[in-house]
Amino acid sequence: MKIEVLFPEMCNLFGDSSNMKYLQQCLPQAEFVYTPFDSEPAFVTEEVALVYIGAMTERAQQKIADKLQPYQARICQLIDGQKTIFLATGNACEVFFDYMENEDGTRDQGLGIFAGFYAKRDLFHRYNGLVWGTFEDMDIIGFKTQFTMAYGDNENCAFMPVNRGIGLNKQSRLEGVRRGSFYGTYLVGPLLVLNPPFTRYLLGKMGVEQPQLAYPEVVEQAYQQRLAEFKDPKVQYE
Repeated sequence: MKIEVLFPEMCNLFGDSSNMKYLQQCLPQAEFVYTPFDSEPAFVTEEVALVYIGAMTERAQQKIADKLQPYQARICQLIDGQKTIFLATGNACEVFFDYMENEDGTRDQGLGIFAGFYAKRDLFHRYNGLVWGTFEDMDIIGFKTQFTMAYGDNENCAFMPVNRGIGLNKQSRLEGVRRGSFYGTYLVGPLLVLNPPFTRYLLGKMGVEQPQLAYPEVVEQAYQQRLAEFKDPKVQYE
């Protein structure tokens, strides 16, 4: 089994790299390919079970969108055929939108894989918040820290509805985007460590029979404790 981590020298903000470090502990026999920015992605010509891309600076987004543009059709083929899982965390999902709009109205073009979706940047105001949502009957918890709000109709393609916190923007109750085997969420940090049920789900989708997590008792205990805290009505989400 091959797992690809795209552009780790650029897509590594907010501890997102810990997602793959933990997955490597869960899949010690798997081959992890860390593709640098100046190389062709492995998914273009090889069979890859999962492709991961983490949060990046706003300046890097256009560079990465341009880098992936020649492979746009290939990405659509893989996710629509559910041949390869794509997981994008933080603002990485914006690269797959139509565009990212700056404060002055100029736009950085995305891949257009999620047509009708765009992000608006406000580099003078960072949003920080907690999120508790429900994905496939699983509780998902996490953190947001971003200079953007996203817009688009994700009623039928959301990553998950939120119980507390915000969705694509402060008026939305639907978080992230999903298309075929593509999962895009604005949650940052060690998402897979924080959410063992979702990690087991991903492993199952990757074809792992009877998925086993690394340090199961520790991550499960931490998850239950944090989930109880997130459900506490006294906890402030912003």
